[in-house]
Amino acid sequence: MRRLAIIFTSAFATLFVAALLGLAWAAWTYAGAGPATTKTTVILRRGSSLPEIAAALERGGAVRSSSIFIVAAELTHADRTLRAGEYEFPARASMAQVLDAVRHGRVVRHAITLPEGITSAEAARRLNAEPALVGIAPTPPEGSILPETYDFERGEDRAAVLKRMMDARDELLAQLWAKRQPGLPFSTPEEAVILASIVEKETGKPDERPKVAAVFINRLRKGMKLESDPTIIYGLTGGVPLGHGLRVSELARPNPYSTYQIVGLPPGPIANPGRAALAAVLDPANTDDIFFVADGTGGHVFAATLEEHNRNVAAWRGIEAGRKGPVAATPVDVAPPAPVKLPPASKPALKPPPKR
Repeated sequence: MRRLAIIFTSAFATLFVAALLGLAWAAWTYAGAGPATTKTTVILRRGSSLPEIAAALERGGAVRSSSIFIVAAELTHADRTLRAGEYEFPARASMAQVLDAVRHGRVVRHAITLPEGITSAEAARRLNAEPALVGIAPTPPEGSILPETYDFERGEDRAAVLKRMMDARDELLAQLWAKRQPGLPFSTPEEAVILASIVEKETGKPDERPKVAAVFINRLRKGMKLESDPTIIYGLTGGVPLGHGLRVSELARPNPYSTYQIVGLPPGPIANPGRAALAAVLDPANTDDIFFVADGTGGHVFAATLEEHNRNVAAWRGIEAGRKGPVAATPVDVAPPAPVKLPPASKPALKPPPKR
């Protein structure tokens, strides 16, 4: 009996020590440095069970033991809140850190940036080309999205991301419309978007947008044609650059968007305007200007009279020809022809027509 007692005692002690060593190893596996020597990315599919998640993390090298991960998740009740998605773990991240990240859904955030003035067709093309998204994004109405940077999770639906872009524009437009200047020569938010899209395509300088908006608004008030080159291009190509200056034949071609042919606003936006352009048309600068022309720096000079505008055009021609003028810089726009006095019955042009 004594010998049997010794055997049982020895066996129990061995099992106890083994259990202690097992617990110590499990604790070290859970809280100690993880197995990955470099940053690790693991994608957990939607609808995965706890064993599937644990197995994916072990296969991806984020944890040493899927079994210990399962036990840890159950003991901490994290198994009820584990989230699918794409995860990125730093080198040597512990199992505790991995479990905490998956429990709280700290997934990788991707981003897509749409520049101001992008067309809806190009925006849809970029969304549909984003490999981390799924589904198909339809081409939204022109002017219906807000060009900005949007983040998303891998596996999100493209149509859902597009809806966020459209909702952002609607929210911003409602805020700006509620605070608009009184007496503007348009009556709906949709008309404001049309004009903002023209302002967006006319200048890339934020500080100029309220001045450019004022020129167009003053022209609308006077019943003058807007005469904006980008409207012609949109009517010809849908916003795709021509690759050359406007030609006489293109100016003369019937075009419902050409503000050289129609009075007032075109039938719809010619791009998706950004925040600054939308704000500019709803709170334009307080000026009497009805003309502007390139100044050689990427910006423009403005004028309230034809005489002043003609002088600005002459200065621009001097810059283009390499002569010294009021502004010394490399021209970036299509050069206008020599200024011409218009007959009294004619409407003055916003900008002289392009060089033939």
